[in-house]
Amino acid sequence: MLYRIITVVGGLVFVIILFGLVWFFCRKFLEHHGVTDQVKDRATVLATWTFAGISVGLVFAVVGALVLGPWAFYRTLSGHGVDISGGAAVWWGFAIVLASLVITALGFFGFLMLVGAY
Repeated sequence: MLYRIITVVGGLVFVIILFGLVWFFCRKFLEHHGVTDQVKDRATVLATWTFAGISVGLVFAVVGALVLGPWAFYRTLSGHGVDISGGAAVWWGFAIVLASLVITALGFFGFLMLVGAY
C-alpha cells in the first residue's frame, strides 16, 4: 500500500514538473522571439493552454497530446502578437510538447524503477 501512495504522490509531482517544463520552454520561446513585455505572464498563459491541450490529448490517446498541445500553443500564441508564421508556431509547439513529455516520462520511469514498480 505504501508503494501505491508513493507512486501516486510521485505522479502528481511529475505533473507539476511537466507544467514547469512547458512553462520554461514557452518562456524561452517568447524571449527568443523578442517578447520583452510581461514575459512571465504571457508564458504562464501560453503554458496553461498548451498544458490543457496536452492533458485533454492524453485522455484520448498519447498521440492526442502531440496534436492538441501544439494546436493549443498555436491558438494561444496568435493572440500574443509574436511575429511568427502559423506553420512555424505549430512546429515550435510540437517541439515544446514533445521535449516536455519526453523529459517528464524519462524521469517518471526512473522514479518507478527506483521504487520498484517498474
